[in-house]
Amino acid sequence: MDRREMLINSGAGFAAIAMAGLLDGELQAEGTHHLQLAQHAPKAKSAIFLFMEGGPSQMDLFDPKPKLREMAGQQLPESYGDIITPMGEYDAPLLADKRKWKQHGESGAWVSNWLPHIATCVDDISIIRSCWGNGLNHSNGVCQMNTCDIRAGRPSLGSWVSYGLGSVNGNLPGFVVLEDNPGRVINGPRNWSAGFMPATYQGTALQSTDPPIEYLKRLDGMTAKRQRRLISMLNRINQDQVDAHPDLSELDARIQSYELAYRMQSTAPEAVDLSQESESTKALYGMDQKETETFGRNCLLARRLVERDVRFIQLYHGSGSKWDAHSNIESNHTTNCLASDKPVAGLIKDLKQRGLLDDTLVIWGGEFGRTPMSEKGTGRAHNPYGFTMWMAGGGVKGGQVIGTTDELGLHAIEDRLHIKDIHATILYALGVDNMTLEYLHQGRPERPTLNEGTPCLKLFA
Repeated sequence: MDRREMLINSGAGFAAIAMAGLLDGELQAEGTHHLQLAQHAPKAKSAIFLFMEGGPSQMDLFDPKPKLREMAGQQLPESYGDIITPMGEYDAPLLADKRKWKQHGESGAWVSNWLPHIATCVDDISIIRSCWGNGLNHSNGVCQMNTCDIRAGRPSLGSWVSYGLGSVNGNLPGFVVLEDNPGRVINGPRNWSAGFMPATYQGTALQSTDPPIEYLKRLDGMTAKRQRRLISMLNRINQDQVDAHPDLSELDARIQSYELAYRMQSTAPEAVDLSQESESTKALYGMDQKETETFGRNCLLARRLVERDVRFIQLYHGSGSKWDAHSNIESNHTTNCLASDKPVAGLIKDLKQRGLLDDTLVIWGGEFGRTPMSEKGTGRAHNPYGFTMWMAGGGVKGGQVIGTTDELGLHAIEDRLHIKDIHATILYALGVDNMTLEYLHQGRPERPTLNEGTPCLKLFA
């Protein structure tokens, strides 16, 4: 009888449960070993990814294009070649923006009047105008922004972070997802899946309701002792299945999820209890206004989770591609900017005043941008060829603009950053080398950015 068989058969299998926990610790330690090979110290302890689902328009928010106004109503010049759009409107005329633009802060960064609150934070933000990707539609665009690939099946960025760095707070998930419209995100849980890695590294989705974690409180009459006995019995049954099917990581993840859920009942209620926050703090996030209450709540939850050492937090705004302005962009972006602008600015300011911004990397962006050509006369089509994202905190040098698009805002042309480069940059900030971190899958070493991607060091101070 070898050691594994002895542990499985001893004590009705409960020793094997302890072994599973130890093995998980070893796996996390392996990820930490990869970190030691990265040859640079982490600039951030945690990351908050503010995902504007649907594709915000760069030339209406952060990348003003006077030439676009000058040529409004004309056709895209032939020098741009054939541009593929999802709706096939190849002869659509150029559409001018209707924004009022102003330079803000000491840096003088341009921000439109759609984002008056974020505009007050530009000296803490580094705007990246030259992002690009390969996803033409929402499904493959959202997939690539989460996994670096337009095809489903790979681990998400948050899962790679969890695998590479492990968890700091064993009583809370290391990778948390917050949806403003639960169940409506394009691709659903695949966006925070662990892919071919063990399921224990997948994201944990919280709700935008109060409380944000379902079944967090014990049922009436359920004591802690009784619940412990129930979980132990379930773990024993699941462990029998793990032994019979060792390749199914979901079974081991289920055991660990029961254990994590049990531990969370003592710590998570306090972590997500927003009643502990002052009214002025809630107002900073816009929780006192109907339009900003939902996303403001999620942004405040993100700050509380960062305080408790959660590694990676992803917030979806506009779940269900609500930023997708194929028609009437004025109404679409007015609504979405109003709902997200103040909560995002509140998050930046709150992190900064609490001394958390230096250790927290904040990322803002969607799966792609919008075209300078109109669609249906009043909207814009999908544009993966050149769009804007921004980062703040986590060692990022604020008050700068990196990269450019062409004079109409269609293509990224200078300091181009592919989505793989963006992921490499985020991992770099967290102390992870995207080309060193590996997971062996079917005999092949897999890396988070598919053997490509270079961090943009210009972003950092």
